[in-house]
Amino acid sequence: MTENTLRVLIIDDEPAIRKLLKISMQAYGYELGEAATGQDGLLMAASFRPDIILVDLGLPDMDGKAVVKALREWSETPIIVLTAREQEQEKIAALDVGADDYVTKPFGMGELMARMRVCLRRAGNKEGEPILTCGGLQLNLLEHRVVVEGREVKLTPTEYELLKVMLKYAGRVLTHKQLLKAVWGNEYDTDTHYIRIYMRQLRRKIEPDPAQPKYLITEAGIGYRLLGGE
Repeated sequence: MTENTLRVLIIDDEPAIRKLLKISMQAYGYELGEAATGQDGLLMAASFRPDIILVDLGLPDMDGKAVVKALREWSETPIIVLTAREQEQEKIAALDVGADDYVTKPFGMGELMARMRVCLRRAGNKEGEPILTCGGLQLNLLEHRVVVEGREVKLTPTEYELLKVMLKYAGRVLTHKQLLKAVWGNEYDTDTHYIRIYMRQLRRKIEPDPAQPKYLITEAGIGYRLLGGE
């Protein structure tokens, strides 16, 4: 095992899921740590020192959201939660307490690996960069200037702040609550109509076809994700 081997911790009580992930991760040359309970997962997170953590929300001994919350008390390691299809509110709650993303079971390994790459890219980005970019989008923090595919666009202060948050967490799902708190403040955390209005305005300005957005993607019932426009 080399010094630069990526370490992945999976916290899931299903042996079949752990086996699938172990085989797949090892094929990529990753080192996998396993835990079948939340408590064991928390202990392993401290000793194994993973680069990314996958947490099932349906653990036998404690709620998966509680595991995420406990991890966030001391760790900034990227976390992806694994959820059942019907657990929409659970996904939102997990994201709100600090998870970076989610994957719905049953999932394809291609999708999971893509989500992991996005989380790891974000974690590896240097803080304090004056220019935020994602695909053809570029936001210059020093000049308060936004360029979309070589074309400068004029944004209102609120549109600018909303796009800045989306770019800062590019690739990550941001819940309505997270966006409201980041842009409008804690007292607005239930006023989701603000986001819908400003997302519609932003799409008109930055999307080639606002009806078929390629940058600002809606995660139905949960929030939004900024993608690179591919």
